[in-house]
Amino acid sequence: MKDIVSGNKKKKVAVIGIGPVGMILAVHLQEAGCEVAVCDLDKMKINLVKKDGVELTGEIKKRTVFKNVFSSIADIEQFNPDLLVVCLKTTHLPSAMKEIEKLSNSSMGVICAMNGIDVEKMVSKVIGESRSFRMVINYAGNLTAPNITKVTFFTPPNYLASVNDSRMAEVEEICSLLKKVSLETKAITSFELLKATWEKTILNSSLSALCGVGRMTMSEAMSNSDTVELVEQIIEEAVEVAAAEKIKFEDDFVRKCLRYLGKAGNHFPSLAVDLLNNRPTEIDWLNGKIVEYGRKHYIRTSLNLTFTNMVKAMSDKNFSSSVQTAKVAIAQNLMAKEKPSKNGSSKSHTYYLGVDLGSAYTKFSVIDENEKIVFQTALKTLNRDKISVRHVIEAVKKEYPISHTCATGYGRKHFPDADVVKTELNCAALGVSKYFPGEKNIIDIGGEDIKVIKCKADNNIENFYLNDKCASGTGSFITEVAERADIRITDMSDLAGKSTFRKELNSFCTVFAKTEIMSWMFEGLPIEDIAKGIYISIVNRITKLRIDPNAPIYMIGGVIAHHPALKGLLQERYKKDVGVVEKSQFVVSLGAALYAKEYTPTLKGERQIETLP
Repeated sequence: MKDIVSGNKKKKVAVIGIGPVGMILAVHLQEAGCEVAVCDLDKMKINLVKKDGVELTGEIKKRTVFKNVFSSIADIEQFNPDLLVVCLKTTHLPSAMKEIEKLSNSSMGVICAMNGIDVEKMVSKVIGESRSFRMVINYAGNLTAPNITKVTFFTPPNYLASVNDSRMAEVEEICSLLKKVSLETKAITSFELLKATWEKTILNSSLSALCGVGRMTMSEAMSNSDTVELVEQIIEEAVEVAAAEKIKFEDDFVRKCLRYLGKAGNHFPSLAVDLLNNRPTEIDWLNGKIVEYGRKHYIRTSLNLTFTNMVKAMSDKNFSSSVQTAKVAIAQNLMAKEKPSKNGSSKSHTYYLGVDLGSAYTKFSVIDENEKIVFQTALKTLNRDKISVRHVIEAVKKEYPISHTCATGYGRKHFPDADVVKTELNCAALGVSKYFPGEKNIIDIGGEDIKVIKCKADNNIENFYLNDKCASGTGSFITEVAERADIRITDMSDLAGKSTFRKELNSFCTVFAKTEIMSWMFEGLPIEDIAKGIYISIVNRITKLRIDPNAPIYMIGGVIAHHPALKGLLQERYKKDVGVVEKSQFVVSLGAALYAKEYTPTLKGERQIETLP
């Protein structure tokens, strides 16, 4: 394609943030003839982009390799772009602008391609209006791997404006380039930008919070008459507020919005993904802004206020155990990575991977030839997405040369990439034995069951016991009954520690236990006592399983990591110390990694599958 801009000099554009929006834009800008650099803080994603490029699937199918790939905004200095496109979450914009301000090119324009009302003001406040642009995006996608986006819809056009109209020639140029590669983008004035921004924010606000609270895709929400009625009322509130701001929409605007939303397809809004994964959301710039401007004009925005407050309340409340580490969003899942510094290149070592495919989380552990843990991460099992798990494995293997892989957990038999498959019982025993060899009892409280494992002096399993009352006393049980009692998971242990309550929940069934919780609440039982009662019921279920009183006791699993009060209650019941293994959520995947290290294939391509402990 003919070089762009004056002479033969290509226009240089750097895209910060290569999530779905950034990927789609970067691919098309490079296809249009610009020299494009991409930047993201996630090292694993950056390594994949360097090696394999970026791929778009779904409604748009393209693949692009980028020459300039950076892992920090400071590194963009060497690229010296004409334009910087910021495609981050609004919550990350203030910190990004501090770094952008340090770049030496004082004429470089900054395009804000983000959701929400007034976000461009955060850019212009730092670098001035003359350098600030705003882009309104009308496409969407979901990550299916760190460097792959499935484009779910594009309803053209996008819009681009100079905040004070001083660089309209540049706006026209970018729009012309994008139009040539079928990413139609319309150049508009700053006055038109205000209306376009409000229109897109109204569309985002109408479904994002609703999908997050209701755990629905956009197509699911729009196929239900009850939720469509809510969506319509949210839009009508926003239109009234916009009118007070002198922003007028056509008479059939609400109907057009509903038609637009009906075409969105099976897309999960980014705010909903953030909400489910306990990440900060952009609610303050969506429904929250409508509420803010409504108050300015004394207009009631009851539904927008309700969803704003619900999202904030849910953001403050951790509904399930999670690994609080650096994040990589993969579709509707969360991959959080924790990587200690490595001495020298990882390519000079041999590594072994253990994968624990649990009911709530899929956990990964990588060890080196000396059995040192070099990487651990957890991927939330929202939809049992095998493709996402495989992409994570591929990403790990590109960072660490994996010699062998062992799979364990509920989904172990459905993981074809493993060299060896072991039960979670044996992996738990081996993982704990790395730290505490010899005879022992292991209590593993998981998302769906409780296991007690008795190990002999040689670390092998002598016997094991499982709870036989569905999911009673497990992580899912705690989450559901605590939610019914309106108790934050993060506060639950502290609350229970303040109580002298001794009554337990009588029901083994989660449904009946929730009814019992309601009865306690109606009786006026303090929240501290309710938290204690939930824990006591769990302890009673654990102690029904046989323990060797002469052997030490160690606890593992995600539940004990987030509910330390259980340790104290069990110590009272057993009248002896109870240990909690470090990084208890990853013990089983660690055991799997240790089994991978022990694995020696006897035949080429042989896969060892264990069916009994």
